[in-house]
Amino acid sequence: MNTDSKPTILILCTGNSCRSHLAEGILRAAAGDLANVQSAGSKPAGYVHPLAVKAMAEIGIDISDHRSKHLNEFLNQPVHTVITVCGNADQACPVFPGQVNRHHWPFEDPAHATGSEAEQMQVFRRVRDEIRRVFGAYADGLGDAGKQASPGAACTRPKDGQTAVYS
Repeated sequence: MNTDSKPTILILCTGNSCRSHLAEGILRAAAGDLANVQSAGSKPAGYVHPLAVKAMAEIGIDISDHRSKHLNEFLNQPVHTVITVCGNADQACPVFPGQVNRHHWPFEDPAHATGSEAEQMQVFRRVRDEIRRVFGAYADGLGDAGKQASPGAACTRPKDGQTAVYS
């Protein structure tokens, strides 16, 4: 689902069931019409985690119609920016046609949370809020057309335990 008038930003994770959908929903809401935001996985789980849907609904973002997709669905279309949100997807990430930027911003996988549903939701909320801080700041930068078109930010990787830095 690419739109020629705006750049595609593809958010990748291994399963495309939690983190990438949280990021897709947040970035779509924050970026508005500035970008075509999509997500996919290198080994899609085949579903969007129900607690991810619930965590996003709590902040007014509906991802209930999202579906788990394979990154191959995007190999034959221009992708301006690829953002990986887990280490496995970063390692498996191909170069997409038209790709200008690549970022790796890893987040803990809330799907591995244990305990009661309430305890699992605490993890989903924490990861959602971390993603919202990072992707909200990134969306703020998209408003600057110079940053959006700049090929200077080929790949950024935060050091372990640090917050991502945007170039």
